[in-house]
Amino acid sequence: MQALAFDAYGTLFDVLSVTSLCELLFPGHGTVLAVTWRSKQLQYSLLRSMMQRYADFWQVTQDALVYATKALGLELTPENRHRLMDAYRTLQAFPDVKPGLQALKARGLRLAILSNGAPEMLASATTSAGIDGLLDEIISVDGIKVYKPNPRVYQLASKRLGVPTADIGFVSSNSWDVAGATSAGLTAFWIQRLAAEPAEELGYYAARVVHTITDLAGHI
Repeated sequence: MQALAFDAYGTLFDVLSVTSLCELLFPGHGTVLAVTWRSKQLQYSLLRSMMQRYADFWQVTQDALVYATKALGLELTPENRHRLMDAYRTLQAFPDVKPGLQALKARGLRLAILSNGAPEMLASATTSAGIDGLLDEIISVDGIKVYKPNPRVYQLASKRLGVPTADIGFVSSNSWDVAGATSAGLTAFWIQRLAAEPAEELGYYAARVVHTITDLAGHI
């Protein structure tokens, strides 16, 4: 194993860290808004790939927010839309992220992000989390304009890192993402952040299951 590529949203960055802002702007609806927003964000990325109508992840995220507020009967003013969208630039990193990446870096591994996120979104989030200096590459699907789990996305890791696919590990907390990476020939590690969450039944499973990124070094 020469390199590890990490999913960003849900793996490094807590997408539900926007819940407190959602609650502040829409009292009593914070959790359901954050969850609906995230669910629709993933759905729109998959639908746009199937439709072959790419829009970058910033637009997808904004469209998902607009839908979520309409579905919940909430009035989204331009100011509140701006505040919620801007929160995606500074999502909180999970506590295990920085020490986990530092331990892996100390082992001589090349580290990258491989994400649906738009380049500017990823650059802002990694800088805000203080992990940009630990990453060798930040790889966005924006270059090929199709979203995970399309196999072309996972092939980007080898091309950008200059490392054979067989020597790259892929890390995600999203079981469907793990299945996509495994199907594309990468060795995948599932960060099972919720112990009760089952693996997706897609026929492709993680080589290892851990609960935090700090657990990874012991399996490399």
